[in-house]
Amino acid sequence: MLAIIAGIENEQENFDYTMQELRALAEADNLTVIKEVRQKLDRPIAATYLGKGKAEEIQQLAQINDAQSLIVNDELTPTQIRNLENITGLDILDRTALILEIFSSRARSKEAKLQVQIAKLQYQLPRLHTSASQQLDQQTAGNAGGGYTNRGAGETKLELNRRVIQKRITLLNKELKNIDKDHETQRKQREQNNIKTVALVGYTNSGKSTTMNGLLQLIGQAPEKQVFEKDMLFATLDTAVRNIHLPDNKEFLLSDTVGFVSKLPHQLVKAFRSTLAEAKQADLLIQVIDGADEHASDMIKTTEKTLQEVGVTNIPMIYAYNKADKTALSYPTIEGNQLVYSAKQQESLQLLIEIIKDNLFSDYEKHTYLIPFTDGKVVEELNKHATILSTDYVAQGTKLEVELTTRLAGKFAQYLV
Repeated sequence: MLAIIAGIENEQENFDYTMQELRALAEADNLTVIKEVRQKLDRPIAATYLGKGKAEEIQQLAQINDAQSLIVNDELTPTQIRNLENITGLDILDRTALILEIFSSRARSKEAKLQVQIAKLQYQLPRLHTSASQQLDQQTAGNAGGGYTNRGAGETKLELNRRVIQKRITLLNKELKNIDKDHETQRKQREQNNIKTVALVGYTNSGKSTTMNGLLQLIGQAPEKQVFEKDMLFATLDTAVRNIHLPDNKEFLLSDTVGFVSKLPHQLVKAFRSTLAEAKQADLLIQVIDGADEHASDMIKTTEKTLQEVGVTNIPMIYAYNKADKTALSYPTIEGNQLVYSAKQQESLQLLIEIIKDNLFSDYEKHTYLIPFTDGKVVEELNKHATILSTDYVAQGTKLEVELTTRLAGKFAQYLV
């Protein structure tokens, strides 16, 4: 389907960026953008968003180019949508509706589908409209006599529709809470097992899934453990969690979260709070940034603003500038909490692992244990769960120099040398 995109430039610092993004979002929804229209206004026109003259210009452009849709760079009111439809004769899609359409087509898990349904219904609710001819007057039943004659003016079709949607939202939220309970139980089990967690966060299409898959491949995980990745906006909506077990027996859980975009609809931010709970509970965040994009700084601002909105705060963060292979920068390099890397290069991924280890396991303790040969199971457990620095066999038993968690250290205190 052919589409025209339009936006109002009112001295927004990142207006060009949001328009480029709108084009990419349209393409992600399988629309072909054939024209871009901009108008300088202090604020949107209350009745039509764009000025009437600009809307008529769009109508002519659409006729010449056989366009069927107009996509605008902001969220529209019901009045603005109706008036633009009347002037242009086009299907009108605002930025919020476009993102909701993309999310709806990409949702795979039950959780993601529920979240998108709730967001779409919340978007539709204030946009319901009706006319007097649609009124359902309950008094009409009063002709049959009885108590119906004093029921009042009755309900309009609009009120009934609102009630149906609100009831549907309530039911969907209940279903979502049940899924949230299951996730919370899983998270508590991980905490009891003292497994550290790392969450990949960042802009959509910055390379989070590619990074996760690269790390899984690096440690020799089976291909079926890999997550879906594609060079497109919002390729994945579901949070994937994978166990990363390193050769030195250190392990952590890595989660790949839903990507962000500027002007992300508040309905979606609210609905996806549960999906982002993995990030909220993480010990370390890795913000994956498209380092080859000239708008990388805007992407960082969008990511951090959205994280704050869902309550993800005060968690250590690594800024990982991906796609260095598409720049003139040397890589992989690290300076402070910033990494320049390529998710497709093994050396880069190995450095990322080292950075994660430095941040996650700085509280590990080094101890030397002397374990009698009769307690061979203890040696097996240490080999399985601790980093063995050295092994020596002496007359009294097996002497191990190990690096391990405080919890494990307490468990084997009786063998300390």
